[in-house]
Amino acid sequence: MMATLASIVHILVALSLAPLLPAVIHRIKAWVAGRRGSPMLQTYRDLWKLLQRGTVISRTTTGLIVVGPVVGLACVAAALTIVPLGGVPGLLTFSGDFLLMAYLFGLMRFVTILAALDTGSSFEGMGASREAFFSALAEPALLLGLAALIAPNGYGSLSTAYASVNWAAMTSPVGPAWLLVAAALIIVFLAENARIPVDDPNTHLELTMIHEAMVLDHGGPDLAMIQYAASLKLWTLGALIVGLLVPVRSGWWCVDLAAGVAGQFALAAVVGAIESTIARLRLVRVPQFLVAASVLSILALVLVTRQS
Repeated sequence: MMATLASIVHILVALSLAPLLPAVIHRIKAWVAGRRGSPMLQTYRDLWKLLQRGTVISRTTTGLIVVGPVVGLACVAAALTIVPLGGVPGLLTFSGDFLLMAYLFGLMRFVTILAALDTGSSFEGMGASREAFFSALAEPALLLGLAALIAPNGYGSLSTAYASVNWAAMTSPVGPAWLLVAAALIIVFLAENARIPVDDPNTHLELTMIHEAMVLDHGGPDLAMIQYAASLKLWTLGALIVGLLVPVRSGWWCVDLAAGVAGQFALAAVVGAIESTIARLRLVRVPQFLVAASVLSILALVLVTRQS
């Protein structure tokens, strides 16, 4: 009963605080650049403004451009119910649930690509093509990394696997494998959320856009759903990293949840620092960056297999 309550509270906290993660990233980047930056609640204001505006749809489109944002938001919200946050288990837990989580992210990407292609825009077509190619390199790293994490527990659920992660276990023989998984997940986190060095969400040059190029024709409530879904995706994928790097398992779900939330904002601050100190990779270098994540995940899986 307490586990279910903790999971519900986690979902409510995520739905409420997820838009703050991009605000933290922007504030850190502004601070490093010597600027004041936008208010922390600016993301909420932007979402509210978009919800009040109308939507302009091209005559060349079909219903896919409207369905895409709705299905994408539903997919990431469903994935949020599976992912634990540190010691707080997911609301839905079952054996192999990490596969469903990966499929939900894949479906989210699929409908976004369909909506981009539905506009008939050449720029959105380029962005969709790049998104499909880079995701084909990022998804193996995600699946192999989660498999390495779950393998010691007999390939059970994500919540069971993360419940076994604690400070004592980090010094065990599987500890180095978990650190390798965390490194791979950080690379996947940056790629899946269109962050530097893979993509720049603030760029305005269509020829180099990846994710942002796919949503150029969206506006109003549709764009609000896309931006809110992006914030939830930041939170969901970030929970996978925080659960490994902030292994607080006190037995009190409120303490574990507070530590997980603090870890989420700390991760956002790290992303802001990364984007302030390094440049975006050339497009031809991005595949090498993503393949490195797969190599780290494979190495972690080999280490775990040898230990078992």
